[in-house]
Amino acid sequence: CRSVLLAAPLTVTSSAVMAQATQRLVKAVATRGPQLVSAAVTYSKPRLSTFWYYAKVELTPPSPAEIPKAIDGMKALVKAFQAGRLSQLTVKEALRNGLVATEVLMWFYIGEIIGKGGQIGR
Repeated sequence: CRSVLLAAPLTVTSSAVMAQATQRLVKAVATRGPQLVSAAVTYSKPRLSTFWYYAKVELTPPSPAEIPKAIDGMKALVKAFQAGRLSQLTVKEALRNGLVATEVLMWFYIGEIIGKGGQIGR
């Protein structure tokens, strides 16, 4: 008997109830909308200012003066690897280095996907 009730088409009374519920929802959103937007802006402002602070510092391309420092850093890393200092890393340092390498590879992969226009083909 219950499956028959669920499969029955909408009646006039059920569509009237749905219309009333929709009207209540629209009225609630219209009255509380500005409050919600204000709360979202208040919540987001300090977080966005922190994000932009770090974005300006971290997402800028390297200056010409920083390129030799980066090359020297890579040379030091290769020398440390050749000297066997890799085995002296703590687990925390090794995990951090692995995560950074994974992030760099993923950004490279995402850039390749964007450049190709998709994952497959071309």
